[in-house]
Amino acid sequence: MRHSLLAFTFALSLVALPAAATAQQPTEAPRIDQHAIGGTVTGAQGPEAGVWIIAETTELPTKFAKIVVTDDRGRYVIPDLPAATYDVWVRGYGLVDSAKVKSAPGKIVDLKATLPPDAKTAAQYYPALYWYAMLAVPPASDFPGTGAKGNGMPEALKSQGQWLDIVKTDGCFTCHALGNAATRTIEPQLGQFASSVEAWEARIQSGQAATNMVNNIGRLDTQRALKSFADWTDRIAAGALPPAAPQRPQGVERNLVVTLWDWSDAKAYLHDSISTDKRDPTVNANGLLYGATEESTQELPVLDPVKNTATTIHIPVRDPNTPSAADLPVLHASPYWGEDKIWNSQASVHNPMFDKEGRIWFTARIRGEDNPAFCKKGSEHPSAKLFPVEKSTRQLAMYDPKTKKFALIDTCFTTHHLQFAFDADDTLWTSAGGPQNQVVGWFNTKKFLATGDAAASQGWAPLVIDTNGNGKRDDWVEPKEPVDPAKDKRIVAGLYGVSVNPADGTIWGTALGFPGGVVHLIPGAKSPETALTEYFEVPWDDPKAPVHGFTCGGMHMLYGVLTAVHAGYTGRDRQERVRRQVDLLRNCRTTPVPAAPKRAITPGSISSTRWDSARTCRSPPATAPRGCSRSSTASL
Repeated sequence: MRHSLLAFTFALSLVALPAAATAQQPTEAPRIDQHAIGGTVTGAQGPEAGVWIIAETTELPTKFAKIVVTDDRGRYVIPDLPAATYDVWVRGYGLVDSAKVKSAPGKIVDLKATLPPDAKTAAQYYPALYWYAMLAVPPASDFPGTGAKGNGMPEALKSQGQWLDIVKTDGCFTCHALGNAATRTIEPQLGQFASSVEAWEARIQSGQAATNMVNNIGRLDTQRALKSFADWTDRIAAGALPPAAPQRPQGVERNLVVTLWDWSDAKAYLHDSISTDKRDPTVNANGLLYGATEESTQELPVLDPVKNTATTIHIPVRDPNTPSAADLPVLHASPYWGEDKIWNSQASVHNPMFDKEGRIWFTARIRGEDNPAFCKKGSEHPSAKLFPVEKSTRQLAMYDPKTKKFALIDTCFTTHHLQFAFDADDTLWTSAGGPQNQVVGWFNTKKFLATGDAAASQGWAPLVIDTNGNGKRDDWVEPKEPVDPAKDKRIVAGLYGVSVNPADGTIWGTALGFPGGVVHLIPGAKSPETALTEYFEVPWDDPKAPVHGFTCGGMHMLYGVLTAVHAGYTGRDRQERVRRQVDLLRNCRTTPVPAAPKRAITPGSISSTRWDSARTCRSPPATAPRGCSRSSTASL
């Protein structure tokens, strides 16, 4: 049976419910057709508004569920259900799951909500973050860290915000829904331990993700962090509950219809999926969905959302000696899988993207990390002549559903995420993942499809800031060298997220780290020779928050999502502050915003620059020296 990985879709409900009645009028049943289940949910106090109604079946080729929300009068309609027998029940904050009722499309099913016996039972339905928020955060007075001979906090941790960054998006929370039942308790299967500290030490060494978990907790000071997490689970085991209860869905939130399918197996995990060309959502309408399973398996899940069937396609690698997740060590037995190595992918497929013809392009590992000769010093490749690249850890692959064949594509640059440009060449722009990566790469898919020549179809460029302010690319100084007023400045700020501005074709990306930044790559007329970079460091107070993901939309808006649970945005002609520390991003135009930095840069001091909200250094600024003509290279 297929399970574990869920494909899901969101839709806006277009089902019309009768207008709300007055208090004296009885509740009118919703109108449904032969493909829907509808009804009313009531509780001890009357209609239950804003609760979920779940219809689930195992009678289809995949396990299938659809979820809707009740309106102010407790009414619901679950539309477009395939013919099957469904279990239907109520779930909601302040409730426990009601008894499941058997039903089928075309029927009215009125349901009774069930109250929890106590607050502890009710809290088991809260989102994981409500529990994770109970983790004790070191006070701001513990920072900056002065090491073992000082306050005990590692010297590398300069602020409370940096600590939060690690325990949230840029560290512990990267792979785990911390706060769910599996992480806020210590499973008996994990073993017997003298203390919860020892249990947590074993937990982070469990399974094939152990190396990543051990490395991340080491960034916090391992023993101190283990005590913090042990204290968290000990308090929960003793009966502590989240101090706040989540609000039920309100307003338009109640219009969402969520459909879920199981489409892989319990040993795999899904990093990403794709259903259409993001530039044209009419591509592949009602067609197959493709998943990316990263380190877990090379059997990529494929879902037919119309027939409700799940299959797989095997993505090959070019070199049989390509590194494999099966090589990852298991330092401690998993409470679920013991010492079994359940991940075995060589391809490490991370991100898929549809093109306009319905082909799917993947970031995928096809070989070991040593690059071919055309990437390296001495090559005549235009990008290699400018900036040779010795290694790449993930490359590209393309799957054609018509031929059912893969093309494995060697790239000199490491790939992580993908975005198609809005140009005649259908250029595929890539990010590399970590900020330590030195180039941004692109791939001319039109040329490749016509010629099959991967080397000639690709290019890459280093990130170079126009610090001499002459508006063009010149010789540069290296990242660790002081600024030279006569030259440009190369920085290292590899992209994590990547997006293409449809208005001008320039590239925007996010750089992880702390406090993180936004990178603007302007390819110019003859990239890589003409490519210039702008870098914008995220303004921060406490807590700091690196940008983790964003998109550059058709309205020319740049959006950022921050780890401190703040949302940042800028409009095309204005920039405004959002919740004190956000006001971080600028519009997707190439025109700089007229403003001055908080502190003027002098050659050699560029690494210490911070920028005021909604400000960047422009060329040529009246109040700053030529050394900051394009942007800050703060901390890089």
